[in-house]
Amino acid sequence: MTTQLLQKLQNKHFLSLAGNGIMSVLGMLNMIILYRALPVASIGMWVFFLSILLLVDTFRSGFLTTAFIKFYAGANPERAKEVVGSAWFIGGAITAILVLINIPAYFLISYLKNPSIVLFVEWFGIIYVASLPYFIASCVVQAEQRFDNLLYIRFSSQGIFIVFVIIMAFTKTATLQNIIYAYLGGAFLTSLLTIVMGWARISCFKNRTWACISEIFHFGKYSVGTTLSSNLFGTSNTMIVNFMLGPSALAVFNLGQRLMEIIEIPLRSFAATGMPELAAAYNAGDRERVIDTMKRYTGLITVALLPACLGAVVLADVAIHIIGGSKYVNSEAANIMRLFMTFALLYPLDRFFALTLDVIHQPKINFIKVLLMLLGSVSATFAGIYLTGNIYGVAIAGIVPTLIGVSIGYWGLNRWQPFNVWSVFKTGYDEALILIKTYWLKLSAK
Repeated sequence: MTTQLLQKLQNKHFLSLAGNGIMSVLGMLNMIILYRALPVASIGMWVFFLSILLLVDTFRSGFLTTAFIKFYAGANPERAKEVVGSAWFIGGAITAILVLINIPAYFLISYLKNPSIVLFVEWFGIIYVASLPYFIASCVVQAEQRFDNLLYIRFSSQGIFIVFVIIMAFTKTATLQNIIYAYLGGAFLTSLLTIVMGWARISCFKNRTWACISEIFHFGKYSVGTTLSSNLFGTSNTMIVNFMLGPSALAVFNLGQRLMEIIEIPLRSFAATGMPELAAAYNAGDRERVIDTMKRYTGLITVALLPACLGAVVLADVAIHIIGGSKYVNSEAANIMRLFMTFALLYPLDRFFALTLDVIHQPKINFIKVLLMLLGSVSATFAGIYLTGNIYGVAIAGIVPTLIGVSIGYWGLNRWQPFNVWSVFKTGYDEALILIKTYWLKLSAK
């Protein structure tokens, strides 16, 4: 019995889900501590700093992650070394360029008036360098479908950070500057771990070739645009709220959308495991299997998320009290959470439509789609703040880019292989019934 359980826990879907789940739980725990240890305005500055940092990191992750997995997965050992070495070259070049941009910006700090921007200019370069090895290592283990190692990497980066934060909370030394020291320490120590364990494959740098660098570059130039524009949704909202309504409003808004992790955990997990399956079907020339695989993943996740979304809407006040503490109970945070959860069930459609478009070599459609989504998001956010004068307008505006993304994604896939969008939900319902019946029969057999 124990052996069977261990075998089930080695399932790639479980390991991917566990990795994302642990990261989200640790992130939530970290947020609970920070929201109690720092003033509201400082929390807003931290949210702004982290949002811009992750946005800039998209230049690297967007360029390399999807392209790396595409060219590395299933490659022979020599080709695999070539891809890793070429990825190190591109990742290092992007990092060096951004650091060079950061150097003159650092000397202009005295001319910057916004403290959130000053904080970012001071620290993003060194954090970016410190995180490069563990970023490459994450690409390698994900492409090899070693989600156990990916779990170790993610646990290390978030775990070390949260240990430092807990120590600061107990010693009453939690300041914004010390939180950034802790974040940098987590990135550096995790990178050191991946180098020692051999996951970062630095030795493969000598195996790089210009031909492979060119392949990754030409694929990545579209995927980086898609990823960057996609990440700009959240970051644009962060910037608009920060500059128009202030850091305190940003802290409340961020708290209200924090439990969207309930949706993001399964989406990230099954996207990571679903992409190789979609790619295998496409490489076999089986269009129907590509669409059927997409429908199975999308529909099943949507059905599974339904009770989670309903529960989150009902228990929003309780969740906000647990995460943010009593000072946020009577704020707009709970209603912001309810608004986001009302249209969150469209997220699986948007995510897997986009993933499938990448797999069938249509990243250009994704790129144009995301640009239109960004335009719709920014326009709707400004309109929402203008009409309401508060963060409710920002939350309501979130439906606009989602509808644009789903519509264009469906159009792009449907012209490649026709299917009915409603069949996605029917497939999910049917798959859910099969899983429930199978589980019930196993229980009855015992």
